[in-house]
Amino acid sequence: MGREQYTTTTEGTHIERPENQCVYKIGIYGWRKRCLYLFVLLLLIILVVNFALTIWILKVMWFFPTGMGHLQVTKDGLRLEGESEFLFPLYAKEICSRTDSPLLLQSTQNVTLNARNSEGEVTGRLKVGPQMVEVQSQQFQISSKDGKPLFTADDKEVVVGTGKLRVTGPEGALFEHSVETPLVTADPFPDLRLESPTRSLSMNAPRGIHIKALAGETEALSQEDIILHSSDGTLVLDAETLCLPKLVQGTQGPAGSSQGLYEICVCPDGKLFLSAAGMATTCQEHSHICL
Repeated sequence: MGREQYTTTTEGTHIERPENQCVYKIGIYGWRKRCLYLFVLLLLIILVVNFALTIWILKVMWFFPTGMGHLQVTKDGLRLEGESEFLFPLYAKEICSRTDSPLLLQSTQNVTLNARNSEGEVTGRLKVGPQMVEVQSQQFQISSKDGKPLFTADDKEVVVGTGKLRVTGPEGALFEHSVETPLVTADPFPDLRLESPTRSLSMNAPRGIHIKALAGETEALSQEDIILHSSDGTLVLDAETLCLPKLVQGTQGPAGSSQGLYEICVCPDGKLFLSAAGMATTCQEHSHICL
């Protein structure tokens, strides 16, 4: 540090002041200045690179004031255009498509929709797999566009609410247990067949059973017995011609006595047979057929 000198003078005396022997320099000089400039230049380069990367990310990700890429934020919620892939669960109150395009959900394994209660328990599940569609719920119902139930299934029963149930399979419909219906019909041209290949076929009704063929014939075939039983009424066979072609016939009497006529005889067990007609009944003569 320089040393200051003090000089005493009297009034009127002129004395020249000595020059300062030391000069103070203010600032950063030398290698410190060069390092500072280099650091500022490095910060400027990093700022420019970050700004360029930000612009590139915004352009690649399609950031806009209304959303990002195909995802747009509207007053009704989020709108997603095109195909999207979700790697984790998606939680939404409502998912719908545009009015002019369908909603498609697809997966390489299966698509599962779960409904949960407030406690997180699954109350309903729809699972679409590669081999089976599984619905787990207390009740399954299909309704028409006006809200009419068309098909309902639960633990107790299955209800078909349409006016007609049509089975188009070549093998028909297979029922392992009883079937309750007010009407069974066929198309105008194909035949209607009620068949039990290995067991018996039973038809019961509280009031009556009506079998009608408007443009064909009615045929009943059985390996064993066909029983027509009425507990409180009569059995009526109303037809213009009644034919029993395979009834057992009794021995015909003398030539010309029956004139080619026969009478139907009934055994005590209900068996029918034909007997050649005579002046009186001839059923007693051929009663050995009943044995």
